[in-house]
Amino acid sequence: TRGCKHQCRHCPIVPVYQGRFVAVPADVVLADIRWQVDHGATHITFADPDFFNGPTHARRLVDALHREWPGLTYDATIKVEHLRAHDALLPVLVDTGCAFVTTAVESLDDRVLALLDKGHTRADVEAVVARSQALGLALAPTFLAFTPWTTLDGYRQFLDDVAALGLVSHVAPVQWTLRLLVTQRSRLLELADMQAVVRPFDAATLTHPWRHPDPRVDA
Repeated sequence: TRGCKHQCRHCPIVPVYQGRFVAVPADVVLADIRWQVDHGATHITFADPDFFNGPTHARRLVDALHREWPGLTYDATIKVEHLRAHDALLPVLVDTGCAFVTTAVESLDDRVLALLDKGHTRADVEAVVARSQALGLALAPTFLAFTPWTTLDGYRQFLDDVAALGLVSHVAPVQWTLRLLVTQRSRLLELADMQAVVRPFDAATLTHPWRHPDPRVDA
């Protein structure tokens, strides 16, 4: 698919698609995969902003992929919210060769998740992690480690929480350091907290620079 039906406040896709998405026909996707396999690919990445924006379409694709190339592995990006809502599809992912799922956890702080309008809670993350571990489906979580709402104590708690969930080895090193990007027409600009720290749009970086209220956090 292209686009996304969700409007998470921090996502740079939202100002472009505004909650719309388009399904790429299955025969087009399979033709792309076939070309890559013919040229030596043994693993495929579905680059959708969210693979389960169209869950029925996604299932048809992975079923067809696995029938034609039983040894081919793949990965996809799926929201925590969708991993919960479409729980019955998780064994299908495992059975059809999904090597891992990238999921935008972003934070384990419910207040920050609400500000980002992520559509999930910390409890949802814990449930998805437990379910995935039980199925043998590897998760690769992404995080926004540094936001205007990050505190020094909160950052230490974040590290402890990821460790407690058994996810440390699943987290790419850059995820411990990622800083919130505020892009042009970002929904983050709706927030008074963001307006208080943000600077004018910088065309060179395509972002609104911002400073944390606590200089120690930026340091």
